[in-house]
Amino acid sequence: MVLDGEPGHWLPPGWQVVPQSGGGLDARLAAAFGHAARLAPHAPALLVGMDTPQVGAATLAEPLSPVRRAGADAWYGPASDGGFWALGLARPTEDLARRLLLGVPMSTPDTGRRLLDRLAAAGLAVRRLPEATDVDTVEDARLVAAQAPRSRFAARLHSFRTAPEVAG
Repeated sequence: MVLDGEPGHWLPPGWQVVPQSGGGLDARLAAAFGHAARLAPHAPALLVGMDTPQVGAATLAEPLSPVRRAGADAWYGPASDGGFWALGLARPTEDLARRLLLGVPMSTPDTGRRLLDRLAAAGLAVRRLPEATDVDTVEDARLVAAQAPRSRFAARLHSFRTAPEVAG
């Protein structure tokens, strides 16, 4: 797990935490793949955005199963706003990640298309993951909570609506 800050009690046992690098999101993502390559040189790596709480293990189990991984060089999870919620590399290196990510404008309606163009230009066989909504606005949060109504995210969102007004 790449994290800006200290892990809390919420971190499950067995997870290794590495510090998030500085710079823009493109540089931080590239550096995260570099960490993954150093920690597990022959393993694939998948980065999932923290703003997609509706994505769970079931979403990833089938597309990332050993049978479906065969022949894939990369995985791409499109976001409904034109960005992406996941990017995976079968053989990650920081150099490859930097070539794919550095200079791609993040948080724009064509971020995903630009990343897909880079993946294609690198000659990578890309497998698509399901589209997901990432949480950028209150409306997104409501939609995601409706998609995962029994999640901790939905419960927390609903708690804001039922909290008593605080007098100031």
